[in-house]
Amino acid sequence: MRLVLASQSASRRALLEAAGLVFEALPAAVDESAIKESARAEGMAVAEAATLLADAKAARIARKHPEAVIIGADQILVCEEEWFDKPEDVEAARAHLKRLRNKPHELVTAVVVWREGERAWHHVARPRLVMRDFSDAFLDDYLAREGGFVTQSVGAYRLEGLGLQLMRDIKGEHTAILGLPMLPLLAYLRDSGVIPA
Repeated sequence: MRLVLASQSASRRALLEAAGLVFEALPAAVDESAIKESARAEGMAVAEAATLLADAKAARIARKHPEAVIIGADQILVCEEEWFDKPEDVEAARAHLKRLRNKPHELVTAVVVWREGERAWHHVARPRLVMRDFSDAFLDDYLAREGGFVTQSVGAYRLEGLGLQLMRDIKGEHTAILGLPMLPLLAYLRDSGVIPA
């Protein structure tokens, strides 16, 4: 059965590859900012908004490849009810990290699977992370060492890199933090006959 990841995310591709899945990655051209703004304007809960974004990606690819099983995913970082997007540049990353410093935040991560032209399954994970009270000197060093990577992730950190040093506490499935809750996804794919059980 043809399996497609509707994403250009390197970390999501790496998670599926590490799990031994055979798949294609086809990025979906959707206006994420417009979807988020609409969700905010409608007072949508963050889990609904993350699912809406994941759905939009999967639906876009499913229209072109109706015979395939499509995986869509998205993630919204929430701290004190504020939704964070990927920072546009290093200075935006600095501002994000200062707002997150010494506070808990959630990475609300939605994954959906589309089959035969409709959503067949979805799951939302809510890992909770707490940043430590790092110094401004550490922040300067972190931004210099991470470079362009800080604009590639919501929250401006990669737990598989130096971003781990920003944290004081982490609760939740590691793969969900990286952008794709693999345990529930693999369970669905096995249970539905997409991959061997």
